[in-house]
Amino acid sequence: QVTLVESGGGTLQAGGSMRLSCRADGYIYGGLYNMGYFRQAPGRSQRELVATISEGGDTILADSVQGRFTISVDNGQKTVNLQMNNLKSEDTAVYYCSLVVIHADTTYWGQGTQVTVSS
Repeated sequence: QVTLVESGGGTLQAGGSMRLSCRADGYIYGGLYNMGYFRQAPGRSQRELVATISEGGDTILADSVQGRFTISVDNGQKTVNLQMNNLKSEDTAVYYCSLVVIHADTTYWGQGTQVTVSS
């Protein structure tokens, strides 16, 4: 069983920076995996992709965060970091860490952490 332990989050003003981290505890069966973050904004029913990164370092970032957010991974520590710069009020959401085991079609989720950006 894999548990995702998230840290970071909180409230800050627009234009500020924040870092989210997520560590995967437990043995990951099935081989290759991607880690990343999704977010769910207030009033929205679905989570949207923010950024993902493979073990090899290939990244995907949502258009809305390109140039502001970066994602990195420490494979040895099974930890993913999301650096968020120049935050905007529309970035306000609950951010969920994810780990997708590619060939096992299995997704694990963190408990979620609130990020609130005041304008």
